[in-house]
Amino acid sequence: MKTLENQTLLYDEDCPLCQAYTTGFIKIGMLDKNGKKPFSNLTEEEHSFIDFKRASNEIALVDNKNKTVIYGIDSLLKVIGNSFPWIEKVGNVPPVKYLLKKLYSFISYNRKVIIPNQNTNTTALQCVPSFNYKYRIIYILFTIVITALTLHNFSNLIPNLPRGNFGRELAIAFGQIVFQSLFLLKIEKRNLVNYTGNLMTVSLAGALLLTPILILNQFINIPQIAILIWFALVVLFMLMEHSRRIKILRLPTILSYTWVIYRVIVLLVILTF
Repeated sequence: MKTLENQTLLYDEDCPLCQAYTTGFIKIGMLDKNGKKPFSNLTEEEHSFIDFKRASNEIALVDNKNKTVIYGIDSLLKVIGNSFPWIEKVGNVPPVKYLLKKLYSFISYNRKVIIPNQNTNTTALQCVPSFNYKYRIIYILFTIVITALTLHNFSNLIPNLPRGNFGRELAIAFGQIVFQSLFLLKIEKRNLVNYTGNLMTVSLAGALLLTPILILNQFINIPQIAILIWFALVVLFMLMEHSRRIKILRLPTILSYTWVIYRVIVLLVILTF
C-alpha cells in the first residue's frame, strides 16, 4: 500500500463503523500513524479552517501541511485512490460520483440509528450528523422492504404457519410502526422518527440473521427443529437489542413489552385466519 502522509481523518469516536474503517486505513498502510483523530479532539487552530457542521455529516480529511480540508466521499476517494488510482478515477466519473455521494449520505445521516452508542462524555465536542428527514424516511422504507422480503421467504420454511405473501409481511412491518407509535404520541415528531429508525434497524438485523438459514436451506434440508430454535434465538436477540436501544434513547421501557405484545397478536391473527 502507498501511504498518504500528513493527512488526518476526523472521525466520530461514538460511531463503531467510523472507528473500524479509519483504523483499517492505518493498519493496512493507507494512512500513517497520525492518520486518524477523534472529532472531539480538534485544536483551536483546526477550529479556524474546518467546517464543523459539514465535518459532522461528512468525514473530513485534513491536510496537516497546507491546512486544507476535503469532505465525505472526496476524502475516502483520496485515501483509497492514493493506493489504487483507478478507483479514484472511476469514483470521480460524474454519474458514479453522484451515486457514491447519495450512498455516503444515506449511511452517514443514518449512522446513529444503524449502530447507536451511548455517549458518556457529554462535555466533549460531539460529531452528531444533522437530522435529515428525507434520508431517515428512505432508510425506514428500505428496512421495511428487506425485512418483509426475508420474512416472506423464511415463513415458507415453517409448515405449521399459513402460507404468507410479501404483502402480508409489509403490512406487519408497517403495523409494527403504527402500534409502537401509539405509545409515543406525546413525544416530538423528530424523536418519534428517530425511534422508528432504531425499531426498523432491529427488524433489519433480525432479517439478516435469518438469511444464512435461507441460503443454507437451498443446499441441504435443515430440520424443522433447528429452524425453529434459530428463529427463537434471533427473536431473543432482537428483544435484547431493542431494549438496549430504548435505554440509549431514554424512552419508556414499556416499549419493549409492547414490542413483544405486537408479535404475539400478529402470530395469533396469522394462526386464526
